[in-house]
This record gives sequence, C-alpha cells and structure tokens, in this order.
Amino acid sequence: MLVHERAVRFEEIDAAGIVFFPRFLNYCHDAMEALFAPLDGGYVRLVTERHIGLPTVHVEADYRSPLRYGDVARIEVTIPHVGSRSFTLHYRFARAADGLPVAEVKHIVATTDLTAMRAVPIPNDVRAVLERHRAPPS
Repeated sequence: MLVHERAVRFEEIDAAGIVFFPRFLNYCHDAMEALFAPLDGGYVRLVTERHIGLPTVHVEADYRSPLRYGDVARIEVTIPHVGSRSFTLHYRFARAADGLPVAEVKHIVATTDLTAMRAVPIPNDVRAVLERHRAPPS
C-alpha cells in the first residue's frame, strides 16, 4: 500500500465550501504519479520518454464525507488486480487529522503505447511497482 497525503487548496473548493467532486480524480492522479515515482525517471519519464501512457478506462467513486480548504487528504493506494495490459487501482481517502473516511475510488487503466495508441503489455518495471502495492486477497 502507498500512502500519499495532499493538502486541499483554495481553488479546489466549490460554492458549498467543500472539495468539488471531480477534483478527487485529480487527487487520484497525484497519488498514481507518486506510486510510480520509484521508476527510473518516475511517471514523467514513463510518459514523455518511454511513451507509455496509463489512460483511464473505468472509474467508480463513492463519497462519504466532505473535505474542506485546509484539510489534508490521506490517500491509501492499493492494487487489487493486475492483468496483462491493464490494472486496477483502489484509492481510499480519509481526512488526515482524524481518519474520517471521505471517499473511495476504483480506477481501471490500460497500459498504452502513446505513439501507436494501442494497449501493450505492462512493462516489467511497472509491474514490479504494482506488485509491491498489491492488495491482499479478500
């Protein structure tokens, strides 16, 4: 499991004074980039030099409690499934100050050759990162 913490910024708040719901997907992407930081050159090199992308093919989100400006989101990332060309990320959000559950997101991505724009097998180094954060079977 990877734990990624992120402060809620002023520009992420809606008129109700809480995090605007689609911003949670931005938070997921931040956590995904952190997940792949151990790769040589991190997520940046994966995309810009190796031309391997991880486009979203499916997302599900459940919201339980709001986050507000000044809160810190604690995001726990696990990998419940790794296939040959795709994998699933599970994000569990909590308010860092008190552990209050905030949201859960299921995110399925396909490993893609960005030049050819087609799915490709998960590279070995990417697979190794995923396996390190694999969720225990339930």
